[in-house]
Amino acid sequence: MGSVEVDLARASTAELVNAAAAIARELAARTAPESAAACMELAETLAAACDQQESALAELIGRVDASGEMRRWGLPSTQAWLRSHMGMRDSRAKERLTLARQRHRLPRITQLLATGDLTYGYATTVTDAVARLDDDDCTQAETVLLDMIDQGFSPGKVASFGRRIRDVIAERDGTDTPDKDSQRGYDSSWITSTRSLDGGRYVKGWLNAEDAAVWDGTLAPLAKPAGPDDRRDLPERTAAALTGVLAGGHRATKVTVICDLDTLTSGSTAPGRLTDGTPIPAAHVRRIALSAGVSALILGRGHVPLYLGHRARFATPGQRQVLETLYPTCAVQGCEVPGTLCEVDHVTGWALGSPTDIDKLALCCGWHNRFKHTNAEQINIVRDATGRFIYRVLPPPDAIGPPTELVQAA
Repeated sequence: MGSVEVDLARASTAELVNAAAAIARELAARTAPESAAACMELAETLAAACDQQESALAELIGRVDASGEMRRWGLPSTQAWLRSHMGMRDSRAKERLTLARQRHRLPRITQLLATGDLTYGYATTVTDAVARLDDDDCTQAETVLLDMIDQGFSPGKVASFGRRIRDVIAERDGTDTPDKDSQRGYDSSWITSTRSLDGGRYVKGWLNAEDAAVWDGTLAPLAKPAGPDDRRDLPERTAAALTGVLAGGHRATKVTVICDLDTLTSGSTAPGRLTDGTPIPAAHVRRIALSAGVSALILGRGHVPLYLGHRARFATPGQRQVLETLYPTCAVQGCEVPGTLCEVDHVTGWALGSPTDIDKLALCCGWHNRFKHTNAEQINIVRDATGRFIYRVLPPPDAIGPPTELVQAA
């Protein structure tokens, strides 16, 4: 058994974090008491302590987010850092990032969470409700929602009222918001379109895996930056790409489906898959093949695509098809940008004389492609058995190592 010795009044933040981590490890190794009543009381106490730790975590995340420190570690955003380094699901990462970014606008919520007088669930419900309000409306909404919490309303009721606050503000400002989503499920694709008072439209919807592949195959090439001076973000470029397709007509969409030959010719039930690994039922694979042109991608031993070398500056469409089969996502470990949205990267660098040969190319998202070019010393490249390159981002040269834990043997 270990012991932790910390002078709370004099300890640094790093020392307190290390002490909390040591206590958490020891606590996780313990078995629960036999008394269910004692377990209930301890669970409530521990949950309250976890909520206060969430307050401290939000402060730390906020500092990283404001400084942009994650970019020195090869990560394009704070949310990417939370997903890859802390293993958070996307929804949890968004929740914690919203809390970190809204703390300065919600002084009462921040104080109550830090003192243990407000749960993490209530705090994130309020921060999500005010995230899209201006500062004046945010202050008033904080007061209204805290009053509801004091009256004993559940987090679900508070969230519902928070959405109503946004609706009222939209009506006051002469805007409109889409109706609440109906429970349509996820088997069939659907899109709703609602016209706003100023002549615009709100568009909401869901695409199943097959339709999402068509969406990516059509819009992804058109949604790339138009050049170094293109300051639009991805949502703006995607909207422009969609408008362009609608205005110019739909000509052709490329969807890569990987399957066994027997699935197409012998009625096999073996499913196919998209380049991102999404399984496609055999019946859907055959339906896609009937309504689209089919081109074969021949694989060698070990399922490695055959050599398609080409010494031009840019990869050919055939080479890109091979790469999209190998790389469902960006070659950088932990990056989740789909391969269909990535750029073709010369692994050893075109400027260094690397030819545009299929065995010297990888798919890399635009952000990591630029990071690799400007921070080559932080990229470690290995190759797996299938011929796929894996980029690992190393810590920056001046990174500070982890502080020494204040844990002593008893």
